[in-house]
Amino acid sequence: MCGIAGVVTTGRPDPSLVRRMCDVLAHRGPDGEGFHEDAHAALGMRRLAIVDVPGGGQPVYNEDRSVVAVFNGEIYNFPALRRELRDRGHRLATNGDTECLVHLYEDFGDDLVHRLRGMFAFAIWDGRRRRLLLARDRVGKKPLYWRSDGGTLWFASELKALTRDPAARREVDLVALHHYLTYQYVPAPWSILRGVHKLVPGHLLSWQDGVAVTRRYWRIDCTPREVTSEEEAAEELRGRLLDATRVRMVGERPLGALLSGGIDSSAVVAAMARYSTGPVKTFSIGFDEESLDERRYARMLARHYATDHHEMVVTSSALEVLPALSRHYSEPFADSSSIPTFYVARMSGAQVTVVLNGDGGDELFGGYLRYLLMARAGRIPVFPVLRGPLDRAGSALAARGAPRSGLQRAGRVLGLLGHPAPRRHARLMSYFTSAEKTALYSDPLRARLAKIDSHDLLDDAFAASRADSVLGRVMDVDINTYLPGDLLVKMDTATMANSLEARSPFLDHHLMEWAAGLPPGLKVRAGTTKYLLKKAVAPWLPPELLTRPKMGFGVPLARWLRTELADLSWDVLTDHTARSRGLFRPEAVRELLRRHANGHDHGSRIWALLQFELWCRAFLDPPVPGIDHGPTARP
Repeated sequence: MCGIAGVVTTGRPDPSLVRRMCDVLAHRGPDGEGFHEDAHAALGMRRLAIVDVPGGGQPVYNEDRSVVAVFNGEIYNFPALRRELRDRGHRLATNGDTECLVHLYEDFGDDLVHRLRGMFAFAIWDGRRRRLLLARDRVGKKPLYWRSDGGTLWFASELKALTRDPAARREVDLVALHHYLTYQYVPAPWSILRGVHKLVPGHLLSWQDGVAVTRRYWRIDCTPREVTSEEEAAEELRGRLLDATRVRMVGERPLGALLSGGIDSSAVVAAMARYSTGPVKTFSIGFDEESLDERRYARMLARHYATDHHEMVVTSSALEVLPALSRHYSEPFADSSSIPTFYVARMSGAQVTVVLNGDGGDELFGGYLRYLLMARAGRIPVFPVLRGPLDRAGSALAARGAPRSGLQRAGRVLGLLGHPAPRRHARLMSYFTSAEKTALYSDPLRARLAKIDSHDLLDDAFAASRADSVLGRVMDVDINTYLPGDLLVKMDTATMANSLEARSPFLDHHLMEWAAGLPPGLKVRAGTTKYLLKKAVAPWLPPELLTRPKMGFGVPLARWLRTELADLSWDVLTDHTARSRGLFRPEAVRELLRRHANGHDHGSRIWALLQFELWCRAFLDPPVPGIDHGPTARP
């Protein structure tokens, strides 16, 4: 892994603590490291150098060393920023992007973030004012954790780096656990540890005289605007995607692309081929279950552009990676597609240092099938008096269906009809319902969380949206919740763990801001998702890719948990160690496992519990020599 870490205090910081924190960030021989110490701040970093490899060490300083910065990420417009800074009289000692931060801070203060095009998490220490500034990029591609006791503030790119402080508490935040079980990830600003926070994407944190203040500096505006011509809009989309791709191909290290065979990653590869001087290196993952395998579409695009194509198949033997996943993810993370993502990152990292991907295309241009469902459900009136019966009937029907089956979809639709739009979307995004969590919790945990509704998070995101349609608000909510909380965490963790940097052209903020204002009818129309995007990239792609059905990047989780993973899930979730936490009712966990074994699909719920328990054993429990407490016998 790579990243930043530091401590600022009203007294004198412990520089050895920062070094221990940075040791956690090192993986497979980082290209460089650096530390800054003064009377009130100790900052450090480990980096994966992409630009200015020989001279891009950190920390970086302004001319009189009164301002210092450490930085994780990439600033794509750094050549223009460097020219501007030189014109303003600054002396630049390096050829990279990080040094721009200290000089931009001198000239623009906290508003420097508005000048940056890229992905970033950075810390700037202003020695004269004894003031720290933390920032996270607009969408949340790079992580940043922090905690404060008033007189001292600690920050790091990874949660486990903060636990290197012996004084740090290792206690589960029960509210964060409550939200995790609903969404498969811990949403910002929570972290799974009490007292530790994630800086929300698009936010700044300033610390001075022991006081920490956070504020938002960017939010995407989904207010729709008029589009005079579909053809002109399609042409502009192509131009913006080409530009966003071009700037992400800058660097001094080998470059490739993650190619799923979907429209988004295929469009990125097509754009890369227009700028690449040789064949683009492409990397794909497949499965031995045909309904999940997209390799034939990836091969189609690879042949179309004569890429240097590489692929592998993920089978149940890939489950050997579970211990590694528990180590690399700072928090419990239950998106099972982290398994193939980790493998494609490992395969890519053996040949290149940077990969481009299609993340963000679905959220910006209306790619998920649930958007079609929400658009259609928006025309159906709400029946609040039937909410309870509809919920129960829908849950029972969905549980009988196989994953992605018509029966499962019908059950989910039935359960939506008693709820308003925000709660319909929340139910589609939920893995445990409120009732299922209540049945799972021990009595003390149920009492502690009785008044906390995880769906309030999406209600608040709906209320904050400026979109004027249900579909527009749903997409806005996903950009502010699911995208940074799940998809970007999955990609950044998998790639950084393999000394690989992922770049996402669709998440260029210029492209995002333009796309956010498109009318919903240009995104989802007459049963078609990504209407405008498909129109725009049609000249670039084989026709079969434009009409292919949507497939999720999933794994055969339900089958694995009934076969190869069955014994592991029973052993880990029912042994003495798991029971002794006192969080879940043992009989409820066993019932969930039994029902899944008997054909009901509870795979995602069991996986969430399994990932939480494995995370606890990796980060909370003291090492136990030999074999852990014996498992409960499986009935």
